[in-house]
Amino acid sequence: MSPREQEIQRRIELSETRVTKAVFPPTTNHHNTLFGGTALAWMDEVSFIAATRFCRLPLVTVSSDRIDFNHAIPAGSIVELIGRVIKVGNTSLKVAVEVFVESMSSDVRERAITGVFSFVAIDEQNKPIPVLKL
Repeated sequence: MSPREQEIQRRIELSETRVTKAVFPPTTNHHNTLFGGTALAWMDEVSFIAATRFCRLPLVTVSSDRIDFNHAIPAGSIVELIGRVIKVGNTSLKVAVEVFVESMSSDVRERAITGVFSFVAIDEQNKPIPVLKL
């Protein structure tokens, strides 16, 4: 493995981001499950933190490549969002986010939502810049 690849791997490991939240009524919809827009906002935030930890540069979200809602997340659940950098380009990177759900009364845990978010590093003039200074 080249020094660049080693550095990328090291940064990927250090940038993994985990956030745990409780699903309370203000975040639910008319079905008493987590509102999809809230889930997307949480996922974008976690992916942004992971991407920022990776490169420590100003970033903007440029796309959410695919979001799969595998099953509903009921009110009263605990969710854990895990963001991991999965691809590093010249000025961009991709972060995969998994959302796991568990009941407050059992330790059964399931993956409920997955998504991929793309970011571009920018300078003061909002122009793309390299995500790595190696």
